[in-house]
Amino acid sequence: MWNRLKAILADFIQQADLVLLGLCCAATLYGMVLIASATHYMDTSGMSGMMRYVGVQGVALLLGLCAYVFMSMIDVEIVLKKWKWVVAFNIVFIGLLVTPLGVGSDTTGNQAWLKIPGIPFQIGPAEIVKITFTLLLAKQLEWLREEKRDLRSFPSAAMVAGHTLLLMGYYVVISGDMGNALTFFFIFLCMSFAAGFALRWFALLFAGGGAAFAAAWALELIPGYMMDRFRVLFDHSYDALDTGWQQTRSLMAIGSGGIFGQGYMQGTQTQSSYPPSLPNRWTDFIFSVCGEELGLIGCLLVIALLTAIIVRVLLVARNAQTPLHCYICVGMAAMLIYQTVINIGMCLFVMPTIGVTLPFFSYGGSSLLTLFAAMGVVSGIKKRSPMTGRRPGRPLV
Repeated sequence: MWNRLKAILADFIQQADLVLLGLCCAATLYGMVLIASATHYMDTSGMSGMMRYVGVQGVALLLGLCAYVFMSMIDVEIVLKKWKWVVAFNIVFIGLLVTPLGVGSDTTGNQAWLKIPGIPFQIGPAEIVKITFTLLLAKQLEWLREEKRDLRSFPSAAMVAGHTLLLMGYYVVISGDMGNALTFFFIFLCMSFAAGFALRWFALLFAGGGAAFAAAWALELIPGYMMDRFRVLFDHSYDALDTGWQQTRSLMAIGSGGIFGQGYMQGTQTQSSYPPSLPNRWTDFIFSVCGEELGLIGCLLVIALLTAIIVRVLLVARNAQTPLHCYICVGMAAMLIYQTVINIGMCLFVMPTIGVTLPFFSYGGSSLLTLFAAMGVVSGIKKRSPMTGRRPGRPLV
């Protein structure tokens, strides 16, 4: 058994994407440094609170490394031969949110987490389903391309869009979590574009979606708190003590950091236990912690690490051996792009607050574990792809 384990590790070291793994680990360790500072204010007479958060993130990192190695060895094409089981998994796993295992949020009211006995952190089904959804959508796109030879007709576009919208609707109805539901939609957009869908269907989708949103806004069908989150983006003084309070504090924290920051564990808001200070600082607003204590330089390093990870994933997509592999990598990159842009935009008060965390940096055991698993899938594709070759994502002529 020991020899078998050594052979597996040797194969992993030789063929896996160690550059991608190194970037993910660097981002996670940087995030843990920020989490330590963001939770330091809890400990007035010790370090138990800070160590608990950092410890959970450390355990998630170790599990994530195992998940990366494991997923690197899995051939997704073999898994997707049983695609009906993957569909069933998505339905059942999200459905667990309505069982006694489901946990709601005190601040948002969303029922988006599972608390499983014996696991030191809560599990967000959406985090795992993002991976399985990406695999299923890639399989669907490959089937339309290779078997049906049809990526330009309306029925093909409607089929892929219908798959996405059904999953989004199912998840939102059960969890109430619109932020993660929109991740599925962005993944769909990027993968469909990479596959070569006709641009007229994207135009039709945006036109129809925009008209539906405008009608819902005019008829006041959108919940009031959601409408306020958009209003406050255009008028920061609107409801500044309620709807805009979190982002106002975030913007103040980032602005006060200047170029070099106030110093590690020296941030005025980050280290304050006063309730109106920076909220959710170790999760949604970890980027604001970085801006206040490490300044513009620290923020640019965060952006550089995430950009490097995304570019690395897209390079694997470019060199992928099959259309299926290409689409999967594009979907994984889309997931990272969406979360990065939305979270940083939320901290800078240019995006609405929808509870999307910063990949690899924000506190969250299940999120970190699944991110490493997703990058492990990319690493496995890199193992099976030549360094140069055709570009399978080109649209059909």
